[in-house]
Amino acid sequence: MRTFKCHHCQPSTRLFYDNTQCMTCLSEVGWCPVCQNVTALTPDNEGGYRCGNPACQAALVKCFNNSHHGVCNRLQTPGDHVRYGGLCDCCRHNTVIPDLSIEGHRERWAALEAAKRRLFYTLDVMGLPHPAPQDESPLPLTFAFMADALPDKGLWRAAGSGEKVYTGHASGHITINLKEADDVERERLRIDFNEPQRTLIGHFRHEIGHYYWDLLVKGQEEEASRQVFGNHDEPTYAEALERYYESGPTPNWWNDHVSAYATMHPWEDFAETFSLYEDIVSVLDTATNMGVAMGEQDGGIDKMIVAFQEVGVAINELNREMGLVDILPVVITPTIRDKLAYVHDLVERSRVN
Repeated sequence: MRTFKCHHCQPSTRLFYDNTQCMTCLSEVGWCPVCQNVTALTPDNEGGYRCGNPACQAALVKCFNNSHHGVCNRLQTPGDHVRYGGLCDCCRHNTVIPDLSIEGHRERWAALEAAKRRLFYTLDVMGLPHPAPQDESPLPLTFAFMADALPDKGLWRAAGSGEKVYTGHASGHITINLKEADDVERERLRIDFNEPQRTLIGHFRHEIGHYYWDLLVKGQEEEASRQVFGNHDEPTYAEALERYYESGPTPNWWNDHVSAYATMHPWEDFAETFSLYEDIVSVLDTATNMGVAMGEQDGGIDKMIVAFQEVGVAINELNREMGLVDILPVVITPTIRDKLAYVHDLVERSRVN
């Protein structure tokens, strides 16, 4: 992740990806899709804005979810504003948003949108397509953010088994349960399920892995996937799921899998490995843009892994100094390296830019 600068300040104030205001000059800021920067905005006296980047100065309009709900910081060109019904390149993927009449839902939705924007940033770094429903793709990517509970004095109360929302993916549609944006509830689930990296961005990266299996592997190179992750047709997913929750992960799973859950079924192994690959890409992108020399690498998977491990050791030690848990606990064994190499090759062959 890059940082940016406010062109309204002298000297320029550093801006971050999620900023909506410069804290020095108090200018409104937002993501310009033309120059791909978080930049100060100059009102044009016609209800729109101009990009504050002197090299761009594009005419811009705020995303509807930016101007009306404050859960987005992106803008769009006037043409795209009309074409996509006022929704930016991230928000146009939504099919269901939370009930904003319920207290706390807007704040949780904002957290989900922030994680989704970071997901899309990494997908763009990887060069992968993520078509919206309006793009007439055979497999558009859509999201539903839904709740299965009612807030009661700050807690979550089940609303009945028939109304439970499961986080997951099906045919290009990703559903995220809104309670995952509740820090206390997510921490409880993290401990209950023994998932040290249960985070919002982690959910998005895992579920998008399922999407790209459907988009890039299904019906195209399933045999190659079998050779790396195992036979996804036998046992069936339902059988594998039942067996996993009855018997738990395979013994010594860490030798061949990035997580215990990855042992459940080859589809989950692919999604968990894909998620780790996204972690590697995003961490190295941030480290490089922050001037961390140990994050530099040549774009090959082996150099990427070495750089990721070196950066990870430094981050983990910094966290330990502050009494926090390790951020990057994965040990990359030779088998896991081969799975990452498969994902890396798949991504490189699928790049659209």
